[in-house]
This record gives sequence, structure tokens and C-alpha cells, in this order.
Amino acid sequence: MSRVRTVLGDVAPGELGVCDAHDHLFLSSPKFRGQELEDAAAARAELMAFRAAGGAAVVQWTPYGMGRRAADLPVLSRATGVTLVCATGLHQAVHYAPELLDALHGRLAEVFVSELTDGIGTTGVRAGLIKVAGGFHAVDAHARWTMTAAAEAHHATGAPIAVHLELGTGALDVLDLLCGELGVPGDRVILGHLNRSPDPVTQREAAGAGCWLAFDGPSRAQHATDWRMPQAVRDLAEAGFGDRLLLGGDTVLAGARSVDGGPGMPYLLRRVRPRLVAELGAELVDRILSEHPGRAFGAEWG
Repeated sequence: MSRVRTVLGDVAPGELGVCDAHDHLFLSSPKFRGQELEDAAAARAELMAFRAAGGAAVVQWTPYGMGRRAADLPVLSRATGVTLVCATGLHQAVHYAPELLDALHGRLAEVFVSELTDGIGTTGVRAGLIKVAGGFHAVDAHARWTMTAAAEAHHATGAPIAVHLELGTGALDVLDLLCGELGVPGDRVILGHLNRSPDPVTQREAAGAGCWLAFDGPSRAQHATDWRMPQAVRDLAEAGFGDRLLLGGDTVLAGARSVDGGPGMPYLLRRVRPRLVAELGAELVDRILSEHPGRAFGAEWG
């Protein structure tokens, strides 16, 4: 039976409710000094704002070594009533000290499997997905290493694999590796940020491989996200891929939280949802928000 692995235990896919399928409560990186997500009070306020807007669940894609604060997640989930899913995995090399990466060589898949099955450190919190990342228009050596370990962990546990696509690029190279060479079923792969490189041919080919397409995050200065997203989602639905779509907020920096003056998690429901309803109708948008995340992140855990 498929179950979603949350920080409070496994639940049936249909129990998630309205879900932000890609976001961050905590995140730190040398790349984002001074803008880290590390304030538990702000994370709680953000979850409360999301819940007030109608949200019920958040999938946090923050992976290993980037300040997940896994021990805080069950406390936040109980306090806010928002279901939370935590990630294992590894991001691009730029987000880590070289010595941390050196210490993981030869045992990366083992770390992923342990965090998915036994728990993260001594917290008892089990991860519910594996998050990895591609390079810009390519799968570089670091990405190949992390994706190979992710595929091994998937085959051992059934866990879904979520992929950060750098500026939305490299989707087909990622699928060639994960689904082709490494044998991960397409429906166990979630591609993040395809909306940042709005190529309809690539989007259709990726959806045709059976994977999930996450349209996640409001536009930034260099992204052609918001104004093209509704038509892109409509085109995919009309091409028969309406059942492969996910929506998320991807709050990465402290200033992007709604409680700190940014769009934050509520933006997904406050602005994105009505815009998509006008383009697609409420029935499909409701399924994208409430049904699809359970299917994408549910697994028959081994």
C-alpha cells in the first residue's frame, strides 16, 4: 500500500489535503549567507499563514547538510496542524564545504537509505523523499554521483526522487540517467523548476516519460515563470498530461517568507491558484493541489 512518509509517521496519500509540493522551512548554504532560513518562530508563523490560506501540507525539499533542523519539524507540524514531509539527498556541490562532500564518498546511498528508514541522526524523523540536483543544461560529475546514489536508495526503499533543475534546464539528460541508465520508474521522479525554462517540447517529453512536473516558485528577475505558467500548464493538460503536474512555492531566502514581506507559502494559494483556476477550471487545479502530491510522494516503502 502506498504511503506518504511524514515527519509524524506514514499517512495515506489522500490524507495530505491542499499541499505545497516544493518548499523550504529551513535552509542554509554558503551561497546564501545572511539570508538563511533558520528561525523556528518565523517558520511557524509561515506555516500558520499557509494554513490560514487553506493549506494543509508542505513537502520540504531541503536535503542533507543544508540546515534541515529535522528535530524541529515534528514540533512545528503538531503546533500548526500542517503535515510536513522532510527530504534526504544532496544538492549541488556549491552548497557544501569540500570536506563534507569528501566524507560522504563511498557511502552516500547508505546515508540516504538510513535517513529514509531509520531516521535523520538521533531525531527519529524519517525522510520521505530524496532530493538531488542537476547542473546547468547538463548532468555534471557531482550530479551523476548524487543521482546514482539516489537511484540505489530508491531501489532499496521505493522513495521518490525530486530533482532541482538548474534554471529549469537539463531535464531530458536527468531522465536519460535516472530512468534510462539507472532504471528508476518515471513516476518516481519529480522534476522541479521546469517552468524556469519554458520549453513546451521539453515539458511534453518529460511528462511523456511518466515523471512529475513541478511548477514551483513565483518569478524572479531572470525567470519567465508567472506569465507563461498558466498557458504552459493548460497546454500540458490539453496534451493529456494534466495528471502529471505539481505546484509549489520554493521559498529559499528569509526575505521571501510572507511573514518577512515576501510572497512566501501563502502566495501559492492566494495568487497562483486563482490564476490557474481561471485558465484550467477549479476541478483540475484542486486535483493538482490535493490529489497529485499524495501520488507523487507516496511510496510502497521497503
